[in-house]
Amino acid sequence: MKHKVHIYPIMVLLCIFIMSFLYMKEIQAMSVYEPTSINSEKSIVNDSLTVNRNDSIVPIEADDEIAKEIEKLEAPVDTALISLKSDSVLNSTDNKQTKRWIPDSNKSLWMAMVLPGAGQIYNRKYWKLPIIYGGFVGCAYALTWNNKMYSDYSQAYQDIMSDNPNNDSYKDFIPPYVDIESNLEYYQNTFKNAKDVYRRQRDLSIFAFIGVYLLSVIDAYVDAELSDFDISKDLSFKLEPTLFNDVLRNRPQGVGLQCNIKF
Repeated sequence: MKHKVHIYPIMVLLCIFIMSFLYMKEIQAMSVYEPTSINSEKSIVNDSLTVNRNDSIVPIEADDEIAKEIEKLEAPVDTALISLKSDSVLNSTDNKQTKRWIPDSNKSLWMAMVLPGAGQIYNRKYWKLPIIYGGFVGCAYALTWNNKMYSDYSQAYQDIMSDNPNNDSYKDFIPPYVDIESNLEYYQNTFKNAKDVYRRQRDLSIFAFIGVYLLSVIDAYVDAELSDFDISKDLSFKLEPTLFNDVLRNRPQGVGLQCNIKF
C-alpha cells in the first residue's frame, strides 16, 4: 500500500525556515554595523574637530599678523617724531661742523713771520714742514758754497792782478805744468769771470732764501684764510647757449653763450 507525501507543506516549512534564518542574519548584521557606524561618526567628528582646529588656528594667527601690519600702515604719521629725528640729525651734523678746526689767519701770519714753519704747525698742516725746511736747507747750502767759491776766486783774481810774486793763490786753480805768464791776460779774465759768476749765484741764493721765507708766510696766511671755504658738491660751472632779448622791442636780439657759476 503506498502512502502519498504532500510536498506543499514541506516547501512552506522550508521557506519559513529560510526566511527566519535570513531574518536572524540580518538582525546580527545590523547589530554589528551599528557600533561601526557610531565609531565612524565619532571618527568623523574627531576628524572634523582636528581639521577644524588645525585649519582654524593657523589662519587666525596669520590674520592677526596681517591685521597688525595693516594697522601699522594705516596708522597716522607722527610728524613731530620725524621732525625731532631730522632736528637731531641736523644738530649732529652741526656739532661735527663746529668741531672742525678753523685757524685764525692773523695769528697764523704772525707765527709764520716770527718762526718759519710755525704757521703751518698752527694750521695743522704738518706735511708742509719738510718742504719748507728742505727749501731753507737747500738755499743755505747754495749760499754757503757759492760764497766760499766767490771768496777763493776773488782772492785768486786779486793775486793774479798784483805784481807781488808772493801772492800766488791763483796757482791752486791751475795745473803746475801750465805757463801762466804766456797767457796772463787770459787767466786774469777767467778768474774775473768766475768771481762774478759765483757772486751772482751767491746773491741768487740769498734771494731764494728770502723767497722761501715769504712763501712759507703767505702759505700759512692763505691756508688759514681758506680753511672755512665752501668746497661742497654744490660747486658747479655750466655753459649753455641762450637768446639775448631786446627789452624795448620785446623780441630776441641775438644768440650767445650763458655761463652759470654756482658757489
